[in-house]
Amino acid sequence: MTTTQTSVVHDLGALAHRLSHPARTPCVCEPPQVLADRPDGTVVRSGAIVAKAHAADTDREALAARIALAAAPQLAGILLPPLPAPAPAAPTARPVTLWPLGAPVDPTDPGAAPWAEAADLLARLHRTKPPFPLPPMRGPAKAARAVARMRAALRADATAVSCGTGDAATLPRDPAALSVLAGWRALPAWARGEVPAPVRGGSLCHGDLHLGQLVRHPAPDGPWLLIDVDDAGMGEPAWDLGRPAAWYAAGLLAPEDWSTFLDAYRSAGGPAVPADGDPWPALDVPARALTVQTAAVALAKCAAEQRDPDEHEQLMIESCARIATLPPELATGPAS
Repeated sequence: MTTTQTSVVHDLGALAHRLSHPARTPCVCEPPQVLADRPDGTVVRSGAIVAKAHAADTDREALAARIALAAAPQLAGILLPPLPAPAPAAPTARPVTLWPLGAPVDPTDPGAAPWAEAADLLARLHRTKPPFPLPPMRGPAKAARAVARMRAALRADATAVSCGTGDAATLPRDPAALSVLAGWRALPAWARGEVPAPVRGGSLCHGDLHLGQLVRHPAPDGPWLLIDVDDAGMGEPAWDLGRPAAWYAAGLLAPEDWSTFLDAYRSAGGPAVPADGDPWPALDVPARALTVQTAAVALAKCAAEQRDPDEHEQLMIESCARIATLPPELATGPAS
């Protein structure tokens, strides 16, 4: 951990502790706990308070709108509401938000994963009329950043070649990375974040749905709520179903869990897929994009950690190779 990272973690821990610990009482608190420390977000917990430092290059106006969304009465029971944050004495390099502690999904008990609850929350979110103007959902932009991260991580092992699209790019020699990039190029421009999604108005979307984005609040037995609104906004609702769909297609999500998720979403009136019939014409593009994103992040981590992909990572990489061979017409239209 760099000196800068250490300072950020220390400051977040001190802030969370100050707000969670009653003034002028003896301190018997445990040391602050680092929940995540990545360039796009450092998260530290002290007591019942969670403090998050967002990326330095965060669009602060857009973030403010997203935080206000999480606090809006219309989203009560869907999004975890933020806590009031004290005004900083001086401008900070990274914006900071505060949140109540929730109980996350237990990664050691996959059979208890709340797939039905996640789908119900998504459907309710997608059906909610936004209470005020919001920025676009950042899902496609996040996928593009994942591919850029992979390229950067593998740059030392890359060579300049033609992409076959008229532009020169530096691509890795590694066959796995080439499969990921082939799957990326097969996507329509909107799914790569290059143009707006071809939907009129769109829906209110989470933008980065996975099981790590759910907590019970109040902990430990409160209702499930969605957290992390950094990528929320208006867009194609099928994107929020893309990661479970990608996992199912790759064999990482059991068919019964996928059916539970899809049936619950449909039962709750979710607009991303038809109420019955084949959902894949709507989910094809988002599932492909989230497959590529997941595989790109995996390869970037493998390069940084000097290791080979594990079994789950290899399945997503192999899915990218299959994506690149599928008929392109499946990825030319909107996802809904």
